Amino acid sequence: MKRNTWLTKTFIGGMVLAAIASTTYAGLASHTLHPSYALAVLILAAVTSRMKIKLPGIDGNMSVNLPFLLMAVVNLCALEAVSIACLSTVVQCWPKPESKFKPEQMLFNVSMMAFATSVANLIWNAGWLGKAAWASEPLMLASATGAFFLGQTAPVAGIIKVAEGAAMRRVWLSIVQLSFPYYVVSAGMTSMVNLVGHRWGWQAALVVFPVMYGIHRSYRLYFGREAEGLLQTAPLARAASAGL
Repeated sequence: MKRNTWLTKTFIGGMVLAAIASTTYAGLASHTLHPSYALAVLILAAVTSRMKIKLPGIDGNMSVNLPFLLMAVVNLCALEAVSIACLSTVVQCWPKPESKFKPEQMLFNVSMMAFATSVANLIWNAGWLGKAAWASEPLMLASATGAFFLGQTAPVAGIIKVAEGAAMRRVWLSIVQLSFPYYVVSAGMTSMVNLVGHRWGWQAALVVFPVMYGIHRSYRLYFGREAEGLLQTAPLARAASAGL
């Protein structure tokens, strides 16, 4: 077995253990179940998870279901939120008929999402944090979103590091540059839905769907142009290096 293959499997195993530990710990502190809200968010998260965007320069993609995952984190118990994140991740990563199913990749993605979701839920429901003098709902949401962001992007950069030997810091900064604005927008939308949700209930989440479809179309056009630029500059770079 190649060294990088062994390291990759070890990294995935560590991610699975971290997901089990964090989900179990968060589950022990879970509050009341909300089956109707959870089912609605699950359907919306699963549908939007197939609206994927290929990230230029990185072997990975991003779906536009993040606002619904954040809604699950801040409005549902840990077990519901983790279940929604994991099921929508399976839908997102399920290969097309002509593509090959990769169980290790699926296992990593599901474990990474379970870990990120459970940690974000723990921070959102942290009693000691909520009692702090500086704490407010927007800051609590920002903290939970930051935990979710790190819980997703750091493991992805790590797996690329051990699998391909790329510099983890460079990979992580590339992911941050491409996805951070999307996390900020998603946190803002989650905050607005929570504000009106006290009156409309879970139906307020339906308003987000057309917005996310529009964001999906915009990101696809933008990243499509970025990818075309990379393809056009690659031959020029090779020709320039050949002429040196």
